[in-house]
Formats: sequence, C-alpha cells, structure tokens
Amino acid sequence: MKKIINTSNAPTPIGPYSQAVQRGNLLFTSGQIAINPRTGSLVMESIEKETKQVMENLKAVLGKAGMDFSHVLKTSIFLSDMKNFGKVNEVYATYFDEATAPARETVEVANLPKYVNVEISMIASL
Repeated sequence: MKKIINTSNAPTPIGPYSQAVQRGNLLFTSGQIAINPRTGSLVMESIEKETKQVMENLKAVLGKAGMDFSHVLKTSIFLSDMKNFGKVNEVYATYFDEATAPARETVEVANLPKYVNVEISMIASL
C-alpha cells in the first residue's frame, strides 16, 4: 500500500503530485527546487544557496518519512547549466558521507520549473 508523505517544512507541491510516496521501505521523493517553505519565495541569490535550500527541502521530506540522508539510495540532479556542477556538488557533498554516498546521475536540461538552476529528487529506503 502506498503512503503519501507531505510536510509543511518543505514547499507545497505546485502541481498534481506529492512531496514523496512511500511503499514498504522505499521512499520516492518528487524533485525539489529552492522554494523556501516558510515564505514561498525562491532562493536564487547564488547557486550554492539555491542548492542548500533544495537539500534542506529534501531533508524535511526524508524526516517526515522517518529517514535521513543516510537512507538515500539514489539521487537525480537536474541542472540548467552544467557549468554549475562543481558548486552544486560542493554543497551536495556536505549532506553525505563520501564512503556511503548514494548512486547518482546529474544531467543538464533545457529548462526547470520556475526557471530555477537546480532540481533534485531521491530514492531512499529504511
């Protein structure tokens, strides 16, 4: 049976989707962008601040499901410009232990919701 995961500590979905769906021990998050859940505003001052907000949003969703970044099996990172990869990776790396980091892909895309620079989704397991 699937369980819908939603928390007020992450942005309210801007379409017909849930923040995450859990089935058994597996959790599938929707892609998060840098919306501050308290203000509803985009955090776009720098790619580093934007990435940090994305990761904090994902942290909140994982927490609502009783998980943290150590439970993440795979991430998908979508960038509007691959030139931002290094800066995004620096922030992303602070959330994981390199020895047990999840599998990951990073791709450049033509555009992202609200014209942000980065979107990240995750698959996690208890």
